[in-house]
Order: sequence, then C-alpha cells, then structure tokens
Amino acid sequence: MQPLDEEEFREFVTNARDTLRGLAYLTCGSWAMADDAVAAALSKLYVRWKRVAAPYPYARRMVVLAAIDETRRPWRRRERSASDFMPERPEPDRLGAIDDQLHVRAALAQVPPGQRAVLVLRFYEQLSVEETAEALGRSQGTVKSQTARGLAALRAALGDESDLRLTASAQGEQ
Repeated sequence: MQPLDEEEFREFVTNARDTLRGLAYLTCGSWAMADDAVAAALSKLYVRWKRVAAPYPYARRMVVLAAIDETRRPWRRRERSASDFMPERPEPDRLGAIDDQLHVRAALAQVPPGQRAVLVLRFYEQLSVEETAEALGRSQGTVKSQTARGLAALRAALGDESDLRLTASAQGEQ
C-alpha cells in the first residue's frame, strides 16, 4: 500500500472505528466479540483498500458478517451455569432510560443472529430494505421476512411492555 493510501485508511479507521464497534456489539452482544469482528473486517478492508469504492458500506457489511460469525465459533459456545442468568424480571426503574436500553439489548441478544443483524441494520443504522439486502447479500424478501420474525422475537423477549421499551430505547439511542 502506498503511503497516501495508508494515511487514508488510517483516517477512515479513526473516524469509523467506534461506529463499527457499536454496530458489531449490537449484532453479537459482546464487546470482546465486537472488537474481534471489527478487527477482522478492518484487516480485510486493508488488503482491498485500493479496490473498494465505498469503504463504509463495505466495512459495515464485513463487520456485521464477522459479528454473526463470531457468535457461531465453537469456542464461543459454552455451558452456562445458574449464575450466568439474570433474575427473572427485575422491577424496571421508570425514571431512567438506561434500564430500558439494557432491557432492549438483553432482549436483542435473544434474537437469532441473522435476524438480529437485519434489525440492527434496519433500525440502528436506519438502512432501507434494499440497502440491508445489499449489505447482507440477501434478497429483499428475506430481509422483510427476517425483519418481521426478528421483531416478533424481540417483542416476545421484551414481554408486555415492549411498545414502551422499544420507543424509549429508540429515543435513548439517538
């Protein structure tokens, strides 16, 4: 890579790293796995830097796919003990949006990885169905069905107060 290209790449990484890390975290639910996913995606981008016309969409796609892959790695699977589980349903703090955000994130972690990736791209990254399909290499119909199934799974995980929590969380994330 030429020095000028390398400087452009460094600038891109500096500007996009935190956003990509947040995207990866929402997709896989773990900061450690998110860091691994971003590192894997950026290393692939580095090799292809001169050939990539739009670096952010490329990096976004690679991060989401890497985050999904990280959740499927055999060494990431382990048996959970009783201490790994949170209490059934703690009383939410009605005064703080942080509780709602944590509740939504915990519910999002229960959504299957492919559906979670679609939800994150559609609602966190605010991509259209077409853009999401392109980012994930899936058909628009698949994106629509995974959006519907993912939202249903998210609502089921959130329970009775899903509309309140989704609204509060969406406002808190912006």
